[in-house]
Amino acid sequence: MKVFNGFEEVPPIPRGAVVAVGNFDGIHLGHRKILKHVKKMAAKKGLFSLVLTFFPHPARSLNKRDVPLIQTLDQRLEGLREAGVKGVVVVPFGRGVRRLSGRAFAGRVLKDRFQAGEVVVGENFRFGKDRRCGVAELARLGREFSFDVHGVPPVEKAGEIVSSSLIRHWLAKGNVEKAAELLGRPYEIEGCVVTGESRGRVLGFPTANIHTTNEIIPRGIFVTLAVTASKSLPSVTNVGIGPTFGGSRLAVETHVLDHKGNLYGRTVKLRFLKKLRNERKFGTSEALIAQIGRDVAEARRYFR
Repeated sequence: MKVFNGFEEVPPIPRGAVVAVGNFDGIHLGHRKILKHVKKMAAKKGLFSLVLTFFPHPARSLNKRDVPLIQTLDQRLEGLREAGVKGVVVVPFGRGVRRLSGRAFAGRVLKDRFQAGEVVVGENFRFGKDRRCGVAELARLGREFSFDVHGVPPVEKAGEIVSSSLIRHWLAKGNVEKAAELLGRPYEIEGCVVTGESRGRVLGFPTANIHTTNEIIPRGIFVTLAVTASKSLPSVTNVGIGPTFGGSRLAVETHVLDHKGNLYGRTVKLRFLKKLRNERKFGTSEALIAQIGRDVAEARRYFR
């Protein structure tokens, strides 16, 4: 998969492209439906499959809202690569992009730059200055600039429309199982194992402390899978501040079950499988140790 940083990096596409446009944060079930159509039509028409995505989130520029992202940009690109598209254009949502009219976006970007033969978007897609245009306007512009437009209906799960904002809602509540249903896979963060305070080792449950740049980290104690370059390791993870010891800084501490090796310095993908409980303050270290023992036992039952 080829990655282009901005419109200007995209070379001429002689045969044209099927272009998907959207944020694609999370690569959830709705996104996968769009990407599946892109791949299918690109193969049918003999065109290049291309995704246009924005980073950072447009809401941070348009509304000055701090929208936490479900994935880092690297994770998003990895998900798009796994989906099988041939190219991705990452566009900063700066002033120049914000000021493009719908007609300029359709003509100068989609047609002239990408040689679009078909454009694929979600049915709620908005574009152009002040988000004035929707799928109906895009279809009209498509007829003018000679490209087809396909609006993909949303995916529903248990009566709810799958969306990145809904996934953020469930992750904020620590409901990783509900988030996984909407994502189509467990929620995952990625980071490097760094030196911690070694408190887990003192308690009899050594932990790998993971430093991550992911913006959404569910709070609580979870059954997790720690994935390294060579292994998938069953684990229990505490995401919290350690109130029993008067902590105040959020930490991600993972106890890997039955693992004797050293993970320091390694990159770990941490997949959240099930929430066990909320973090709470214990009166004594002994009470905390007993609870961790129960958490580990429950995690073992989960993996069995």
